[in-house]
Amino acid sequence: MTRRPASSLPPPKLRRRLREAAALTQTQLASRVGVTPGTVRAWESGRTTPRGRKREAYAKLLKTLAEEDAARQAARAPEGGRDTGPASASQPKARPVPVVVAVGVRDGAGHETPEAADSLVLPAKPLTEFAAEPDTATEQGPGPAPGRETEPEQGPGPGPAALTPAQAFDVLYEFSAPALVRQTYLLTGRREQARESVERAFQTAWEHWPEVARDRDPVGWVRATAYEYALSPWQRFRPRHRHPEPPPADPGDRTLLNTLLRLPPRHRRTLVLYDGVGLDLPETAAETEASTPTTANRLLHAREAVAGRLPALADPEVLHQRLAELASNERLRAGLPTTVRRGSERRARFWTRAAIAFTVALIGTTALTVHTAPTHYEPPVSPGVAVRGVPPRVAPGALSDEELELRQKLRDQVQDGPERLSPKTE
Repeated sequence: MTRRPASSLPPPKLRRRLREAAALTQTQLASRVGVTPGTVRAWESGRTTPRGRKREAYAKLLKTLAEEDAARQAARAPEGGRDTGPASASQPKARPVPVVVAVGVRDGAGHETPEAADSLVLPAKPLTEFAAEPDTATEQGPGPAPGRETEPEQGPGPGPAALTPAQAFDVLYEFSAPALVRQTYLLTGRREQARESVERAFQTAWEHWPEVARDRDPVGWVRATAYEYALSPWQRFRPRHRHPEPPPADPGDRTLLNTLLRLPPRHRRTLVLYDGVGLDLPETAAETEASTPTTANRLLHAREAVAGRLPALADPEVLHQRLAELASNERLRAGLPTTVRRGSERRARFWTRAAIAFTVALIGTTALTVHTAPTHYEPPVSPGVAVRGVPPRVAPGALSDEELELRQKLRDQVQDGPERLSPKTE
């Protein structure tokens, strides 16, 4: 009996585009598939993948939406005088990412030394060369027929050597940590908090490394975690938050940073992702877990607020370049990858031991309670009653003559009384 191959699904980004092209909300699509809107949101962001009957229903619905979108594109082709056939549905036109020039770090003399690692934009770099390949039957459609062996493809040369999980983590950290620290600095305006947020995000990624290594965009996974930690409302209760850090030395950078910090956290995050990092609008919406119209409104309001205070930054290209310069002018450095990995392992050991200690304490408390608990009913003790007529107790001392005489008299008499009592007549 052969196993039925799983239905193929388009990439998560294309799933969201097909739904929006059909003017369907996540709630409407969830009702047609038979799941919750949160499940659809997770499917479109790539965090989870449907399985079983839900996968087949979802794939069938997406195929229908793709055919409808291709038909609409074909109907509009004669009107516009150009061919926008089905290829436009599979390869939607993305927002052109602005080119980032090599922005250097200013030294003490005021000169600039270009550094490639100080760029604000990170290209998408999957970990396919040092992570396990995803399930081809799940992501790439049906595989070879049962009972047929496939021979490995012979490349032009020897393939790259497989890296260990620790080496793969170090490669990802060295590649993305410097730029992520600078991006987080634009969100918080605090150097130490930005560095700590990125290191904490990488520690969380090391704890969930199999999931991160298989992710299509591991940098985006870490970036979302770092942003969530940096913008957490609990940060304001930390003692470090009460002491402000020195602002940037350049007056223009200081004004731009203050303008960013005055924006609401969600608008600030959307502006940094779209105009700073260079993500597309659906990708920004997926990372911020919001709809595309909501993300567009947040971006427009953030741009309007920045342009209201700095009119020179009304152009998105100029704003992107200024954000890159602001992030690169600060000397922000991340820790070593080995230190981050050891910190993650140390924290995992601490919480594991704390959980074990709590469990042992709970078991001991329960056993002590069971051992000392009464096994039968004990009536309550009645309240005491005051006794009257009892002479007060006196302190012991020497006996008086009368007491000595009485004691001698009692000793001389027979203690048991007369031997026999006999009645007498009067």
